[in-house]
Amino acid sequence: MTRLSNSFPPDRASLVAFITAGDGDTAANLDALVEGGADIIELGMPFTDPMADGPVIQLANLRSLSAGTTTADIFAIAKDFRARHPNVPLILMGYANPMVRRGAQWFTGACTDAGVDGIICVDIPAEEDDVLGPALREADIANVRLATPTTDAERLPAVLQGATGFLYYVSVAGVTGKQQAAQASIEGAVAALKSQTDLPIAVGFGIRTPDQAAAVAKTADGVVVGSAIVEIIAEHGGNAAPHVRDYVKSLSSAIHDARK
Repeated sequence: MTRLSNSFPPDRASLVAFITAGDGDTAANLDALVEGGADIIELGMPFTDPMADGPVIQLANLRSLSAGTTTADIFAIAKDFRARHPNVPLILMGYANPMVRRGAQWFTGACTDAGVDGIICVDIPAEEDDVLGPALREADIANVRLATPTTDAERLPAVLQGATGFLYYVSVAGVTGKQQAAQASIEGAVAALKSQTDLPIAVGFGIRTPDQAAAVAKTADGVVVGSAIVEIIAEHGGNAAPHVRDYVKSLSSAIHDARK
């Protein structure tokens, strides 16, 4: 997890950028994220029932699956990315079925072979994470957990137990997309979480503009942007890479300069 821990410097926030594997020219789009200044990459594993995702990422999942993307393809994409970008952390984000259907040990072995730094599994509650989480920790792969506005003080310790890499704060109760929480609520939530953990706190859901990203970056350790990037890929298809790069550059510049 060294790549991941090194990607949260103490003097500025980091940009965590998401795209869906198999949607458009994934290799070119991943390179564009790096060229644009993303510090950490989240690569979505397409799934038939992405319950936490709004329409934009749902459609990206459908485009990817319609193109025939498989789990093997995702790991090949990850392995090729690691060869091109040996120092950029790569997180796989998705749902339990593709991660555990062949066994947690198989999945973590494939992650290790591909150079994956961490996993975000949306639909395994912390209280039921007795198979995948231990396998990830044994393989030194970050087990990134989610906290939400409904994660109260009673449940938070369970979420933090076994969490590694960083904590992903979902700033709105709902699915991914255009809705964004009020800045004051984000600041309060980040402060409360920081009082309970030393893990970096990355904030996502609904962040679309450089100004929004910069505001979050003044408080959080990381800013997660996904749907807005996926929209660019939907609009431009196989020619999206330069548009992705330019948009991500606007975000990364705002985030990296937010505390100056």
